[in-house]
Amino acid sequence: MTDARKPILNRSIGRRSLLLGAGSLGAAGLIAPRLGMPYIGNAAAAEPIKIGMIWAKTGNIVDQAEYLAQGGMLALEQRNNMLLGRPAELVWLDEPNPQGAQQNAERLVGEHKVAGIVGGALSSFALAISSVANKAKVPYVAANAAAGEITGKSCNKYTFRLQPPVEVHTRVLAPYCKDIGKKWYLLTAAYAFGQDIKRSFEEYAKANGITIVGADEVPVSTPDYSSFILKIRAAKPDVVIGGLSASDLTTYLKQWNELGMRGKIPFAEISVGNTDLWGVGPEAADGLYTLTWYYKNPNNPLEEQAMAAAYEKKYNRPAADKAWMGWLGMKSLLDSIEAAKSTDSAAIVAALEKWHVKRGDLDTGYRPFDHQMVNRLLVAGIKPKITDKWDYFDIKAELPKTQADIDAAFGSQADSACKMTG
Repeated sequence: MTDARKPILNRSIGRRSLLLGAGSLGAAGLIAPRLGMPYIGNAAAAEPIKIGMIWAKTGNIVDQAEYLAQGGMLALEQRNNMLLGRPAELVWLDEPNPQGAQQNAERLVGEHKVAGIVGGALSSFALAISSVANKAKVPYVAANAAAGEITGKSCNKYTFRLQPPVEVHTRVLAPYCKDIGKKWYLLTAAYAFGQDIKRSFEEYAKANGITIVGADEVPVSTPDYSSFILKIRAAKPDVVIGGLSASDLTTYLKQWNELGMRGKIPFAEISVGNTDLWGVGPEAADGLYTLTWYYKNPNNPLEEQAMAAAYEKKYNRPAADKAWMGWLGMKSLLDSIEAAKSTDSAAIVAALEKWHVKRGDLDTGYRPFDHQMVNRLLVAGIKPKITDKWDYFDIKAELPKTQADIDAAFGSQADSACKMTG
């Protein structure tokens, strides 16, 4: 079984699962999944429909991005790599930084003429891609980023977001943190996602009689957290609220454990990926988290259970939450192209606004007024004894529970900073 703690992108490039006939297309970044495609007669000569993916191939988010990309590829493979009766291809480009994400989004539109884009592993990347999508009038699904701005003040007609925004995660997790204690320390990343977490938890604290005893904003890819951990230890908070992403969270939790803090002061963070904790390892994993999805959740719909089984069969490891997000984000775009019966952007946008799937008693889809997907979150702790190197989480709740709670958590159109035009 592949060790999820090590990026395998470079090794994966040689696999049929990623190249799939890309010998003549690899230089352009084109993934042309043709294996197993049925004979389609005259349609074989049709111009392929191209879908863009922008997921990191380098940097601190690369572990998550691999799962996101694989989920997207699986969504297309489940359609036999066909859309509208024509061959379909994925073009996967890198997002080394916000500027690189923007440039590669422009390449997808200008060079590859994609019908839509899925991607944006970090909020700063997603915002850059979103601006290109809006200018070029190309549908874009931000499947992972959580900054409120994406479907808030920077919303646009062509951008759709799968991940609940930071405020929703906060409204779910903050009451649990309050039950732990009323002295909080904030340790957040110095970019849009972390800054949203800092602001959101500060607002909750102010409204609920909670004291912030310390707050630090940490640069991305910080290698040494010891000085921050010593400050936390001296402040003696009841709980540490984290806002670190991907390998930064992994690095922090390992050092938290090495300095003897695991189990001494509770740690909590929103919107955490399975890979973040798998990278920490069972000896150092700790904390209370919100998750978007978990492969062992018995409430997962049958289609998602089938996706998880197909993913594990193909990649010999469980589907991380990011695989599900990449799959569902891509599925929503592909479903909408089929529903539109066209690659016309306006028709696809209209179909995305109507797209929905049944998840338990909830119709999950994108709200027309801000293009935010409405969904529930999982609250999870770490199992006291981890016997399976993949199964770390003890699911405590699936929230918000009622429709009224969901409406309150996500807010109404009147509450929204999104003023969509066009």
